[in-house]
Amino acid sequence: MSFTVTILGSGSAVPTADRNPSSQYIECSGRTILIDCGEGTQMQFRKFGLKFQKVDLILISHLHGDHYFGLVGLLSTMHMMGRTRAIQIYGPIGLKDIVEIQLHAAGSRLAFNVNIEEVEKESNGVLFEDAKIKINYFPLAHKIPTSGFVILQKEKERKLNIVKAKKDGVKIEYYHRLKKSEDVVDDKGEIIRFEEYTDKGGSELSYAYCSDTKYHEPIIEFIKDVDTLYHEATFLEAHEDRAKATKHSTAKHAAAIAELANVRRLLMGHLSARYSDGKEHESEAQAIFANSIFVEDGTAYRIGE
Repeated sequence: MSFTVTILGSGSAVPTADRNPSSQYIECSGRTILIDCGEGTQMQFRKFGLKFQKVDLILISHLHGDHYFGLVGLLSTMHMMGRTRAIQIYGPIGLKDIVEIQLHAAGSRLAFNVNIEEVEKESNGVLFEDAKIKINYFPLAHKIPTSGFVILQKEKERKLNIVKAKKDGVKIEYYHRLKKSEDVVDDKGEIIRFEEYTDKGGSELSYAYCSDTKYHEPIIEFIKDVDTLYHEATFLEAHEDRAKATKHSTAKHAAAIAELANVRRLLMGHLSARYSDGKEHESEAQAIFANSIFVEDGTAYRIGE
């Protein structure tokens, strides 16, 4: 039931020797999600010992190249490595045409289905939901239509009070259903209440991803109280004019959003190539929101810690 985020790319439009363009690998309750897929993402999988064939869902925030130029290459490699299981992709209007044109131009036919669902600009709602997780999307404020995402790990399976269950003679075959919050009718027609024999397994965990965006307080309603917020922090305050011109954020902007949204932890990324590292970004952000970290490629973060 783990929930981890591994940073595959923490840089912005221009890659550097230390930072790849945007991409993150998320494992949540057995589901594997890739958010954004900048150029070279498949090499980052190799570098950091992750398995791209495990990916179930791909979320593309917007159609600036540093967030999707690696997608078709990744899909092609999945094919060459023997993938036959379908993959689900969510992204902005135009993504499906881009993928189909590139595959068609190369004469490529994949051995697995690529299901691409496009989301309307400036909209919000539920992208995906099953028994384990839920993924919401919402609009950010950038130069082109861009979506943010919130991944919710649903309440964990209840814990069985095995001592009480054995003492009362509850049959082993009922345990699984009780842990799934189901009441059971036994052989005598009596109801076995799940609440009598189980305890809560833990509260919902949440992770919000806000890629390219200017300082934009309307996003707060969608990310409020999340356990961990990733928010772009392309620039330092000294380059705020550049941030405004390009509709990006500074470290102080990211920290202000984190403070207003009452999140537990702020992760920052999308570092401009003009900076050698994110240490000054951390200092600026921490003056506003203490639990601020500038991410590095290859670092994994456990949600809820």
